[in-house]
Amino acid sequence: MAQFFSVHPRNPQQRLIGQAVEIVKAGGVIVYPTDSCYALGCRIGDKGAMERIRSIREIDDKHHLTLVCRDLSSISHYAQVDNRQYRLLKASTPGSYTFILRATREVPKRLQHPKRNTIGIRIPDHPVVQHLLDALGEPLLSSTLMLPDDELPLNDAESIRERLQSRVDLIMDSGACGLEMTTVIDLTEDPPTLLRKGNGSLSPFGIE
Repeated sequence: MAQFFSVHPRNPQQRLIGQAVEIVKAGGVIVYPTDSCYALGCRIGDKGAMERIRSIREIDDKHHLTLVCRDLSSISHYAQVDNRQYRLLKASTPGSYTFILRATREVPKRLQHPKRNTIGIRIPDHPVVQHLLDALGEPLLSSTLMLPDDELPLNDAESIRERLQSRVDLIMDSGACGLEMTTVIDLTEDPPTLLRKGNGSLSPFGIE
């Protein structure tokens, strides 16, 4: 049965953030809010937790999972970023974007796209996840909380609890945070390629 925390969306309680971090470190799968919609998250190195997320979403290894990072300085450990890509990232983060980048050797093969050796990277603009990442000290491995056959992500914490209370370890309720997913930009291409139009503006990338 999942634990359920009511977390203030702008000033999250540090006690609850600390407890959430302990759940992640112990191998848990959590539901947490972002600046686009709710997401599933776990520790990067936990293969079992990753497989639980894939099972909940019913996605295979060709579907990019995302490394949710606190800031730009933490990206270079996991993704290869040249000067052009860095300028685009700096101009658009934090924000409601997921960027596809070449993975570094530090990223386990199971987290990369099996053919392209790429990884999704995200820096969200939401106080709860920013505090969570700061306390955790590393990115979260994440995926949008949209269940199979649903047309939209789950946005109501009570509905999330009703449908997932036996499949996740923690639900962090910060109220409704949105139904529109991130804009996905492939930065391995020059010029950048739009893979999905979502909540983030296209103006920083010169894409119409």
